[in-house]
Amino acid sequence: MTTSSEPRKLIVVTGASTGMGASTARELARQGFHVLAGVRRDQDADAIRSPGIEPVILDITEPEQVAALVARVAEDERTLHALVNNAGIQVNAPVETMPMAQWRRVFEVNLFGHIAVTQALLPALLRGKGRVINISSVGGKVAMATYGAYAGAKFALEAVSDSLRREVAPLGVPVVVIEPGGVRTEIAGRGVATANELAAGMTPEQDERYGGLVKANNRLMASGTGSGVTAEAAALVIAKAVTTPRPRARYTIGRDSALITRLTRILSDRTLDRILAANLRRHYPKAAKGR
Repeated sequence: MTTSSEPRKLIVVTGASTGMGASTARELARQGFHVLAGVRRDQDADAIRSPGIEPVILDITEPEQVAALVARVAEDERTLHALVNNAGIQVNAPVETMPMAQWRRVFEVNLFGHIAVTQALLPALLRGKGRVINISSVGGKVAMATYGAYAGAKFALEAVSDSLRREVAPLGVPVVVIEPGGVRTEIAGRGVATANELAAGMTPEQDERYGGLVKANNRLMASGTGSGVTAEAAALVIAKAVTTPRPRARYTIGRDSALITRLTRILSDRTLDRILAANLRRHYPKAAKGR
């Protein structure tokens, strides 16, 4: 933690309006950093603005806003210590039924936007021997039913993180992946609402095939989020990755993430399929269980 006589180093946290991003910004400010907190709306900026937290309007899919962030960092004499790529959206639907526009939107926000911000800020991170923290998911290790787009982007983010780590570690810039499981934030509720909107657009034949699955998955999401860790607890793990002198390549958040990531290393695909199907089946509407 820095003292009052030391200059505060800069940290950029994207997706800081609510949830893990907001909690991470507050925790890092508490630890003595000056946080540039990316938010998308003026009211979100007003809500998070506080000592050590400077909100910046940032949609990571908008090149002009990314450029403005880079300019803000460049004009500051303080060292950029870390970039926390946290922004993200959750959109769930069966592969067959998800419109291509939604596929592209998920990848734009959950993958390409992070790459754009990372590319733009890497020169500053390299100068300051800073670090990149990419917020992935347990979905970056296992792709459950209806998570094709979300998990696809997270799998890709994990791969990009591995490649980037091997490129810039020799240059003094660590790259860290954070893999949360269930966290009590608003993203799951928004994900359920979006899933229901997409389900309403399914054909009768698609609804016959997947209607029960969508309902079961919504219930599972709500259950997993309700029993998950708090955003504040998740922020402590992210802050550890930001501040520890020699960070690990990966950190999990929550017992569910730790367990699932271990199972993916030791179980066959078919065994894991059976476990995931059994867990999901408990949440099916009664009339749909026989499908």
